[in-house]
Amino acid sequence: MIIRTVTEKDAPELLEIYRPYVEDTAITFEYDVPSAEEFSDRIRRISANYPYIAAVENGEIVGYAYAGVFKDRAAYDWSVEVTVYVKKGLHRKGTGAKLYAALEKLLAAQHITNLYACVAYPEKEDEYLTFDSVKFHEKMGYTIIGTFHRCAFKFNRCYHMVWLEKILTQTDTTPLPVIPFSQLDKALINKIALE
Repeated sequence: MIIRTVTEKDAPELLEIYRPYVEDTAITFEYDVPSAEEFSDRIRRISANYPYIAAVENGEIVGYAYAGVFKDRAAYDWSVEVTVYVKKGLHRKGTGAKLYAALEKLLAAQHITNLYACVAYPEKEDEYLTFDSVKFHEKMGYTIIGTFHRCAFKFNRCYHMVWLEKILTQTDTTPLPVIPFSQLDKALINKIALE
C-alpha cells in the first residue's frame, strides 16, 4: 500500500468509495451523492490549502483522507477538521490508520496544531450507523469533546453528532504561520507519504 496525494482525475474513483456512505449509511449526513464535477471541485478547493491523500493498493484507491477548514476566522487557522473514508468491505485492515498517520505528519509540517473530527453517533447502533467511527478515532488518539443531541435526521430517524479532538502540538504562544499545502515542499510530501 502506498499513500499519495489526490488529483482531480481521481474524483470518479473517490466518488465510488463515498457513494455507499451516502446511499446506505448515516456516516455522512449528505442525502444526495455529489456529481463527479462537484467532487472534483471539492478536491481542487481543499488541496489548495490542505492535504487530500489516498491509499493505493495494487493500483486501486482503497481509501482517502483529507483536512479542511475548521472555522473560517483567522484565529482558527491552526485548527482543521479531518475526514477519512475506506472502501466498503476493506475496513479493519489498517487503511484508515495509515491514512490518518500520513495526514497528521503532513498537517504538522504545515504547522497545524489541532485536529477535529465531526462524527455521526447513534443513540444505539442500527443498520445505518454503528459506534465504529468513534472507536476508530479514539484508537487514533482523539477524545470526544462535545455532543450535539438528535441534531441530524436521515433514514427516518434522528442521530447525534459528536466532535472529537486531537492536539498535535501544545502551545501557549502564537504558532508558526500555516503553510498552505500547495506551497509545502514536494520532496517532504513524498517522503512523508512513503514512510
